[in-house]
Parts: sequence; structure tokens; C-alpha cells
Amino acid sequence: MSTLLQGESWAPSTQTPGPDSTQARSSSCDSGPGRECSGKADQKLYSVGDPIAGVSPGSSYLSSRGSIVKWFWDSTEAGYRAYHMDEYDEDRNPGGIINLGTSENKLCFDLLSRRLRQSDMLRVEPFLLQYPDWRGHQFLREEVARFLTFYCKSPAPLKPENVVVLNGCASLFSALATVLCEVGEAFLIPAPCYGAITEHVYLYGNVRLVYVYLDSEVTGTDTRPFQLTVDKLEMALQGAHSEGVKVKGLILLSPQNPLGDVYSPVELQEYLEFARRHALHVIVDEIYMLSVFEKSTTYHSVLSLDRLPDPQRTHIMWGTSKDFGMSGLRFGTLYTENKDVASAVASLCRYHGLSGLLQHQMAQLLRDREWINGVYLPENHARLKAAHAYVSEELRALEVPFLRCGAGFFIWADLRKYLPKGTFEEEMQLWRRFLGNKVLLSFGKAFKCKEPGWFRFVFSDKTHRLHLGMQRVRQVLEGKSQGAADPLFSQLLEPSSQLQWDDR
Repeated sequence: MSTLLQGESWAPSTQTPGPDSTQARSSSCDSGPGRECSGKADQKLYSVGDPIAGVSPGSSYLSSRGSIVKWFWDSTEAGYRAYHMDEYDEDRNPGGIINLGTSENKLCFDLLSRRLRQSDMLRVEPFLLQYPDWRGHQFLREEVARFLTFYCKSPAPLKPENVVVLNGCASLFSALATVLCEVGEAFLIPAPCYGAITEHVYLYGNVRLVYVYLDSEVTGTDTRPFQLTVDKLEMALQGAHSEGVKVKGLILLSPQNPLGDVYSPVELQEYLEFARRHALHVIVDEIYMLSVFEKSTTYHSVLSLDRLPDPQRTHIMWGTSKDFGMSGLRFGTLYTENKDVASAVASLCRYHGLSGLLQHQMAQLLRDREWINGVYLPENHARLKAAHAYVSEELRALEVPFLRCGAGFFIWADLRKYLPKGTFEEEMQLWRRFLGNKVLLSFGKAFKCKEPGWFRFVFSDKTHRLHLGMQRVRQVLEGKSQGAADPLFSQLLEPSSQLQWDDR
């Protein structure tokens, strides 16, 4: 077990890794005086998700599928709806909710708005107003291939025919689940994980997730908190099979959400070899790949590897929502060498396609290497680093342990000392107290974390909102919060075992 005091640096073990071990590089734990980042963990190694456990009776106006879709909306969007009913605005609603829960980059609108307003962004031609190739216009797929070749450091040029574009990575998760799995089959996914993937793969494809639980406690051959190893994948796979669940693939997120972890080339190769041995597809979500803001953290894309163990079952996704702060524009892309998978996903793009005008804008943006490298990325990284430093210092002042990382928009923080009994019910109560004091966070259960008390703090926001948000967090943790949630939306937050936060 690793005990780390505030300000103490964290270094990886010098032990030589074995064939199934992984090397530490990118995340560590920062603790207040006398606090341990690691804690007593639940001994569960995995669980097979049941996305509709406890689903309420359906509406007479809806099919059974429609009722399930509505139930997801009712049970996962409560916090997000409460936020939109009382959103903070410096002038119009200064007492509104500060959102430190939704993973969006709000730091670079000035840079983006200037670039998107330039004359080259507006082009209206007949072919842009007509039905496109459902995979995306050829000019955009060529630009995506060049972009990924450069920024993923691919050893060979990537091919436009392996690219499919659609309206965001949520749609891409849904499409891939539908075309890769039969109804009731499953993907392995390390947990804590981006919780909305549960919904993405289930609503269309009726596909489940098998959560591979990671521990905050560093034990055995682990060298850092929440470390994924091949041994853990093997045990989860065997456990799922013993329960009669067929696993068709593995989902990896790098940089990881909510941990901010970045997998090394050695780790990536080990995970891909594991998948090859079991003939599993691997979906790698690299949507934060350009949001690595610490120079000490080196990002390695799956596409940078010299050799993929099973290229026909390896599928990479990326989009502009995170790295370019454009979550409202809805652009995502798939890169796969499997022609059947690409064609099947492309067929679904008729329901998830992009307008021709947006495809033109995306191509113009992605080809502007001078602006991306010379203006946007350096300034974006500097702003992310400064915002991360501020929230980190606030958490240290509160003696709240957290994982240190250099990628993504969030900090994974340990608030277990505020849960006397260490239960998920107390975690939910603490989340409600934050919301009642007009600050929205994401709680650990929404990320399928098996240890109650972990929260995700999103720091990629303007300074004045961060200051006010962290002030409200401090008030709650010090027992000085201003009161209960506004009656207008308190009904949305009634205690419920099914209530979750859409962690986005």
C-alpha cells in the first residue's frame, strides 16, 4: 500500500516488469497530511453490468424498448437537467449552479471563434448540400487520415478508405456495439470508466459491459493506483464466461476518463496481445489525445505502434469534442483496417451523418497545421495546466487526496473521509449537498467505481467560475454550505438507487 504525504513526489517502482505486468508512467496520488490515497477496497474483481436492473414500469404510449430508452433519460440525466434549469451566469444568474461535472473544455472559445469565423470556413457548393458518401466526403476522410498520421505518430501513412466520420463518438460507440456484437453479448471495460458508455452500447445494440474493477490500493505487482493489468483482464473474462456471458471485445480509453491515466506502449501492446489471444475486438477511444498538458507525460496512440497484434479487430476513435472544445459541433471519426466493420458502421451513418457544410469546416480546421501547432495547442495546454494547478492547490489545502496526472480535463479526488460509513448512499448524499450549494460534480458510482467516495472535478473552465465553484465545494466540506437545493429542481433529486449522473 502506498502512503503519500502532501507535496511528496511519486516515483515508479524500479522492479523489472514481468510479461504480464505494466509500467507506471502517468498518474500518481497526492494526499493531504496523514492521508492515504489508497484505502480498503471491495474485493470484487469484476461485475457483469445489468443496464436495466430496477427499470420502472413502462408508459402505455411506448414500446418496451421505448420505455427502457425513457428510463435511461430519467435515471441518468437528473443532475444535468437540474444544472440547465439553474445555470450560472455571471450577470444574469450569479447564484446559479457552477458545473464542474461535465467534461468540456471552456478555456479556448476566443481562439476557436476567431478561427471558425475566417473566410475559408464558409463554402457553399451544390455537392455540399446533397447526400454524401455515408462514410464522409472523400476530402474530409483524406484530411482525417493525414491528421491522425501526424498527431498519432503513425509509422506509415494512414489510409482514407479506413476512415469513417459521423456525428460524435457516442454515436460511434453505439454503431460499433451494434455491428460487432449479438444481443446480450458484452465488452470488457476497466472501471472506473466513462459511465455513459453503458448507455451508448445498450440502447441500440442491447450490448452489456463487464466492468474490470481497479483498486486505489497498490498491491501485488501494481505500481500505481487504479492500475490495469492483463491478469485483471483475464480474471474478468473468465468470470464473465463462467456466468454464461459471451465477451466480444475490450474497450480502452487513453487518456483515461476519469483517471487521466495514459497507457504506455508496453501496456498497450500487452492489452492488444491479450485481446488477440482471445479473438476479441479492441475499441480504443483516444478523444483526449491532444489534451496532454504536462511535458512530463508522453502520450502514445495505438496507431503509433510498429505492429498491431490483430489489426482486423483493432478500432480507434477520435473526435473534436474534447481536444478542440467543440462538443456541440458533433464530429467523430473511426479508423479501422477492417473493411466489413467500416462498411457496416458507414451504413448506420445515414442516421448519424454530418452536414456537408460542417464536413468542409472540419477539413479546413484539421489541415491548418500552422494554427493548430503554433496557436491553439500551445495556448490550450498552458491554460489547462494553469487551471489544473489551481484546482490541485485547492484540494491540497482541503487535505483531499487525488490522482496526479497530466492529461484530460479532470482530477479524480478521494472524498472518502467525508463518508462516515463508506457507503454509496453517503456518496449520493454528499453529491446532493454539493448540488444544493450550487456546484455540480460527478460522483464515483456514475463511473462504476467500486469504492464509494471518489469524485471527478472538471477544471477546464474560466478562472472566475473555478474560484467560485471551489469556494462552494469548500463550504460543503467544511459544513458551511448555504442550504438545500432550490425547490424548483429538488424533485429531480429524490433519493433513488437508480439515480446517476451523466458524466459526459
